[in-house]
Amino acid sequence: MEIIDSIQNALQDAQETLNQFLQDHNNLTIISDIATEIKGIFTNGGKLYTCGNGGSMCDAIHFAEECAGKFRKNRIPLPAIAFSDPGNLTCIANDFGFDEVFSRQVKAFGQAKDMLIVISTSGNSTNIIHAAETAKSLKMHVVGLLGKDGGKVKQYCDRAIIAPGMTADRIQEIHIKVIHILIEHIERMMFPENY
Repeated sequence: MEIIDSIQNALQDAQETLNQFLQDHNNLTIISDIATEIKGIFTNGGKLYTCGNGGSMCDAIHFAEECAGKFRKNRIPLPAIAFSDPGNLTCIANDFGFDEVFSRQVKAFGQAKDMLIVISTSGNSTNIIHAAETAKSLKMHVVGLLGKDGGKVKQYCDRAIIAPGMTADRIQEIHIKVIHILIEHIERMMFPENY
């Protein structure tokens, strides 16, 4: 019974975190604004880049593959790339240090018509901060999927979704919901026939 109680407590905690996120109507407006901006990036020939560490990297990859692949129904691929290639990451880390693994790739590929989405539960990872700084210096749009108070990277974000919760797992559960909702609404705007 103790394990069942623990499972129930975990699910209730996740539900409470989602309810807390939903109660702030500003979150819905920001998600809508980000979806509209991403649609604009794609329709104006720009690209979407994503990055994160650990579980946030997995979310960055998930976001990019949903764009380049498909979400619910078939449609043209949307140009999104996660900075997750192990060859690039280890080469850059070896030669320039781990703090530069994302910013070097932003410098290599980013243009003013593009967007960088940084994903971080703390907002304080140095490599994420450097990536956002670099993107801003290139006049790119920067969006953050963050947690807690948004951390140091928040100041470099044009828009940020800050998930409630004090643990990485609860924050990441909000992030993946936001990612799926963003993809759905980008598709709804760009491919209404799919809905």
